[in-house]
Amino acid sequence: MRDLLVAAQTEESDCSREQTKAEQDVDQVRQRAARDQKRLDTGAVTSPKDLENLQREITSLAKRQGDLEDVVLEVMERRESAQERVAELTERVGAVQGKIDDATARREAAFEGIDGDVATATKEREVVSATVPADLLKLYDKLRGQQGGIGAAKLHQRTCQGCRQELAITDINEIRAAAPDTVVRCENCGRILVRTSESGL
Repeated sequence: MRDLLVAAQTEESDCSREQTKAEQDVDQVRQRAARDQKRLDTGAVTSPKDLENLQREITSLAKRQGDLEDVVLEVMERRESAQERVAELTERVGAVQGKIDDATARREAAFEGIDGDVATATKEREVVSATVPADLLKLYDKLRGQQGGIGAAKLHQRTCQGCRQELAITDINEIRAAAPDTVVRCENCGRILVRTSESGL
């Protein structure tokens, strides 16, 4: 859209220069016709032939002036149209820029929120990590590296939420029989399974 605005501004500028040139041409013809008319009115020209030539030139200049004035009007119309396009596109560009500025501000606010959440989660992880046995934490970090950042997943309705695979009945029975503090893992993806009341055990 900015390209369209630049094109419209360029056209308006070109029309402005063209209008100025056409108006200067009209003014030159008008001045020349006024000089010729003055010569005719003051009787400075006495020769019949010169008088006839002078009258012919005045008539020719009047036609030329009319043609040039038509050119001025045509250029003025084109310039006015270009000015309207410039005004419209300027408004549209301003509206779009406003939306961009608003979206940028919201994005920056979201980043700040995310940074705050990350900082909070990091602190919480540090607190929780201090209570987790070192060997379990080591296993968890190893699985996180292997499984795209997710080392443990909830077991929900007999389905591992990490790989979305339903566990076999034999695996479910083993998990059901395991002690609450036993570390159980998904047979499909290897993640640590977190048991809850919704695990379907």
